[in-house]
Amino acid sequence: MADQHVVVSDFGTFVGKKGERLQVKRGGELVQETPFHDIEQVSVFGAGVTISSDAIRECSRQGIQMNFVSGSGEPYAKLVSPALTGTVVTRREQLLGYFDARGVTFAKVTVEAKIRNQANVLKYFAKHRREAAPDLHSRLYDSASQLEELRGELLSLEGDTVDKLREVLLSVEGRAGRQYWAMVQAILPETAEFTGRERRGATDPVNSLLNYGYGMLYHQVSGALSLAGLDPYAGFLHADRAGKPSLVLDVVEVFRQPVVDRAVIAWLNRGFVPGMDGERLDDKTRRELAAKVLERLEDQDRYDGAKHRLKTIIQMQCRRLAMFFRGEGAYRPYVAGW
Repeated sequence: MADQHVVVSDFGTFVGKKGERLQVKRGGELVQETPFHDIEQVSVFGAGVTISSDAIRECSRQGIQMNFVSGSGEPYAKLVSPALTGTVVTRREQLLGYFDARGVTFAKVTVEAKIRNQANVLKYFAKHRREAAPDLHSRLYDSASQLEELRGELLSLEGDTVDKLREVLLSVEGRAGRQYWAMVQAILPETAEFTGRERRGATDPVNSLLNYGYGMLYHQVSGALSLAGLDPYAGFLHADRAGKPSLVLDVVEVFRQPVVDRAVIAWLNRGFVPGMDGERLDDKTRRELAAKVLERLEDQDRYDGAKHRLKTIIQMQCRRLAMFFRGEGAYRPYVAGW
């Protein structure tokens, strides 16, 4: 199957090259063999995985991105071919855009699209509860309406650089987030024991699932930004910090809800109970979650007048962003259907 995303997570796994194929072995036994020309990405989750230099070189030669994520879902490295650098013009314009109206526009529409996607996730889960839970159905729709009202505050904001607006934008985003996560708690079954959103260092099962899923999404967006010629570290809404992929975090904001949140919430509502190994997800749960997120990325939604796979929409949006900075068209973030 073309465009495969090879995921490796078991301790003691070896990834190597044999001929024109990538091999994955565990305990000396072959568990997966895939032609390099069918692979889009290779992702390594957790510790104890060995990769041969031949495999790394062939992945680089064929433009296959290699991602590395810790057991808690924190991305810590990415290998890409040095040939996939995009154009110098794009990066120059991206950096210049930080100091003019382009940065303001990008930051504002990003927050707006994120809030719209939060509202649409609530509507998606509300429509399945019209008969079974009418009170919850009404609460979800009311919350979605309140989120959409917050978007009105963004329209009145004015400023010539993103630095002058960031604090207000993050305030609106924060209020929307508190409303959204309170309703996610209402959607989830009591057995999920979700008390609120926690990011780094989360040890409860639900937040661990979300963080791990977001880690996969970061690499998907990072690779798309690099292919579009953009600098993943030069963001707008997220402030600069050494080693912080700010633009990745900016673009990820509008994909968290339709890709990861929707997949995790639906999974838990079907009765799934995450397995934990101490304060982290166990290997089996990580493998199953990776499969769920990759499956969701293959789903189709409407963008730019036609239906595309979500993974393709990510690539298209990053190319649109590059064009926007170069002055070749408007930028409209992805808003999910429901």
